[in-house]
Amino acid sequence: MNEEVILRFDEVCFEYQHDKPLLHEASFSVRRGAKITLMGQNGAGKSTLFGMITGEIKPKSGRISIAKDTTIATARQVVAREDLTLSVSEYFAKAFSIVSNDLTSKIYKVMEAVNLNVPTERKVGELSGGQQARLLLAFALIQNSDILLLDEPTNNLDQAGIEHLIEFLIRYDKTVIVISHDADFLNCFTEGVIYLNVFSHKIEKYVGDYYSAVEEITRRVESEERKNAQLKRAILDRKEKVNFFSNKGGKMRRLAKKLKDETEELEEEIVDVRHEDRTIRQFNIPMQEIVGEIVKISAISAFKDGTTEKKAVDLTIRKRMHYIVSGPNGIGKSTFLRSLVSGKNNDAKILEEVRVGYYSQDFSNLDFDQTVFDSLMSAMSGVADIQAMRSIAAGFLITGDLMGHKVSDLSEGQKGLLSFARLVLMKPGLLIMDEPTNHINFRHLPVIAKAIDQYEGAMIMVSHMPDFVSQIKFDDEIALGRV
Repeated sequence: MNEEVILRFDEVCFEYQHDKPLLHEASFSVRRGAKITLMGQNGAGKSTLFGMITGEIKPKSGRISIAKDTTIATARQVVAREDLTLSVSEYFAKAFSIVSNDLTSKIYKVMEAVNLNVPTERKVGELSGGQQARLLLAFALIQNSDILLLDEPTNNLDQAGIEHLIEFLIRYDKTVIVISHDADFLNCFTEGVIYLNVFSHKIEKYVGDYYSAVEEITRRVESEERKNAQLKRAILDRKEKVNFFSNKGGKMRRLAKKLKDETEELEEEIVDVRHEDRTIRQFNIPMQEIVGEIVKISAISAFKDGTTEKKAVDLTIRKRMHYIVSGPNGIGKSTFLRSLVSGKNNDAKILEEVRVGYYSQDFSNLDFDQTVFDSLMSAMSGVADIQAMRSIAAGFLITGDLMGHKVSDLSEGQKGLLSFARLVLMKPGLLIMDEPTNHINFRHLPVIAKAIDQYEGAMIMVSHMPDFVSQIKFDDEIALGRV
């Protein structure tokens, strides 16, 4: 086993604002070749820590040490919007300050490693979500760096893609640090967990697989809760004695002062018990009252071997009818949904007066320049009610301190929760959902699945997460893979 330390944090502190610390005296080390999971509640600072490793973000104090000549590559969660118009070849060229003559050879090697088979002249924006996920990983791999940072790498991947990624990571001999909410995926290769405690702003290190770390964190929470219960009983007992002895004179009053000081010391010992990833509140998506044929589909198309194949169908979707779109990555599922929403699909039409609630896997339906407040208000149907909007937003952990931020400042997980809050405010007659589990903490998923299952309007969904899909009743599937 290689015990050489490739990365070390020594008492690192970081804060966005003076009164909002993110890391406080955080210390940990990573050995060369380790496979580490970076774990913590939404907003704990996982992506910020990645930024400090790459040097994009500077700590307020402390020291970050990286072994001499170490190179670092990051596989981001999503392709940057300005890169969507590039060809695949042009996108890979951005990984190098000087483009070598053998770039094409390198591109095909890393594309093969991530099981991506697309023409290099194709525009990045034309790729499916799953293909873009593979492209992001390949972009990091082509740099052949010593440390590989993966930010939610399973988003948009179908099961075959996830299995291929797991096999790749197990065989990969370099250092990997992963942020992911996919517990089963993480447990397959993780050998250690770095946990960001959102309450203490410190870092805890756990050795072992992902599930072992989660069990140990659970035991610590239970221990903290027991300790707090004991302290609260002792504090209550002392306060009662303080009240009793303070009314006495002489020595009794001095004893009361002593007990009061002891009480204050005990209160300082009470710890903020972590509640790992607060779960969003139960919610429902109200439906626009509408009668008749909400969606009419006469044909469906699929991409196969570089060509488009079309098949005639006769499908009418009405209120309370839920459909799942199936097929492998690259077959055209997201393209089908986008064309339906945009009205550019001549073979599938939405009734004109229908309000469409669209959950886009890349959040392209959000205005990134809007504030969170304006984004929520613009989604409301009927009379604008600021108090009602704030209440709904709070249920999705979108609190007052986020309202003035631009949508672009939110984490990907927060953009996902913002999208669901907008759907509740919109009261759509039709839900079109493209990978609604992407970027969402797994603790929120049962709540979201229940809300979607109980939605009484029409719905068409794409999802590669079987456990999530199994919690929702569908009337039938639209199988692009069988076109």
